[in-house]
Amino acid sequence: MAYITIGVFLLVSGLLLWFFPDTSILEYGYAELNGFFNLTPFLFMFLIPAITMRSFAEERREGTYILLASRPLTDWQIILAKYFACLLLILFALLPTLLYYYTIVQLGMPKGNIDGGAVAGSYIGLLLLGGAFAAIGVFSSSVTKNQVIAFAVSVFISFIVYSGFDAMSKIFALGLLEDVFIWLSVNAHFQSMSRGVLDTRDLVYFISFTLLFLGATKLVIGGRKW
Repeated sequence: MAYITIGVFLLVSGLLLWFFPDTSILEYGYAELNGFFNLTPFLFMFLIPAITMRSFAEERREGTYILLASRPLTDWQIILAKYFACLLLILFALLPTLLYYYTIVQLGMPKGNIDGGAVAGSYIGLLLLGGAFAAIGVFSSSVTKNQVIAFAVSVFISFIVYSGFDAMSKIFALGLLEDVFIWLSVNAHFQSMSRGVLDTRDLVYFISFTLLFLGATKLVIGGRKW
C-alpha cells in the first residue's frame, strides 16, 4: 500500500509539474516551485488518508487489536507508533521531490537563481501539514472498522480544515469571524511558512492541531478498551 500510494504521488506530481502545459514549470518560465507547493496539499488530502486508513480500522476488523491491546503497551505508545510510522512514509514520499529543487537550480538563469529560504520553509510546512493530516487520518481510522469510511472521513476533515475555513472567512469578510476562521485555517499557516519565515505561532498551531487529533484518538481507543 505504501509503495503504491507513494508511487502515485510522485507520478502525479511529476506529470503536473513537468508535462501538463497548464501547470508545467517549463511553460511557466520562472525558477520557483510555488506550483508544486500549491498542488501538494491537495495530493496529500488523498495520499495520507490512503496510508492511515488501515491504522486501527484493519486491526479492529481482523480482531488483532485485542492482541495488541493486551500487550504491556500504553495507549499513547500504540497511537504514537502508528502515527510516526505514517509520518515516516510521508517523509519518504517527499525526499525524491528534492530532485525538483535540484533541477530548478540547474535550469535557473543564472544557475542557482531560486529562493532557497522559501523552498526550505515550504518543505518544513509540507512536513508539518503532512503530520497534521496524518493525525486526522489516524483519528478517522480509530472510529470505524471500515477502511473506506476511514478514508472518506479523513479526506472530508482534511478538506474542511485546509480549504473550508478559508471559504468561510471570505463569507464573513470584514468581521470578527473572518480573523477567527483565518487563524483556524491550515492553509493560512502553511502559506505563511511557504514565504520562508518560520513564525513560532505557525509551529505552535501545527503542533497543537496534531496533538488535538491524537488526543481525540486516545479518547476513542481508551474508551473502547474500557
